[in-house]
Order: sequence, then structure tokens, then C-alpha cells
Amino acid sequence: MTTPQKVGAGETATLLKNRLVGLREELARMDAMQQQAMAAGLAERLRTDIRKTEAALDRVAAGSYGECCRYAAEIPAARLAADPAAPFCADCVKG
Repeated sequence: MTTPQKVGAGETATLLKNRLVGLREELARMDAMQQQAMAAGLAERLRTDIRKTEAALDRVAAGSYGECCRYAAEIPAARLAADPAAPFCADCVKG
């Protein structure tokens, strides 16, 4: 078994400080990547909500707002209150 090379206290402190700087930089990069991923996810959800809302406005203009897009059944008011852009009744969403 080999023993690690002995280094002086000053050299050891420098090595540890350099390692600490590297670790902190890596953590900062990881945090930035995580924030980018979270931001990308939020942006995609917003794009989806925009498309749903635009489609709901189209249904308002066509006179079919509040009707399920699959079976033309009425979407309950409570469902529309929870999601004004809901295109489907609760039964269609479940099944």
C-alpha cells in the first residue's frame, strides 16, 4: 500500500481552497442548469395555456364555448370556473 505524498500545511490549504472553488463553480453551474430546466418547463406550460386560451376564444366566437369538443355535451360551470379554457367535460378527461 502506498502512502500519499506528504505536502506542507500551506500547500494543503491551497489545494483544498482550489478544490473548494472548483466545487462551488460546479454547484453554481448545476444550479443554473436546474433553473434553465425549470424555466423551460414553465415556458412550455405557458405556451400550452396560451394555445388552450386561444382555442377557447375561437369556441366563443363560434358559439360553441362551454360544449365538450369531443361529444358536444355541456361542460359544467364549476369545471369552466376552475379552468375557463377547458375543452372537454370531466368524463372525457377521465376516460
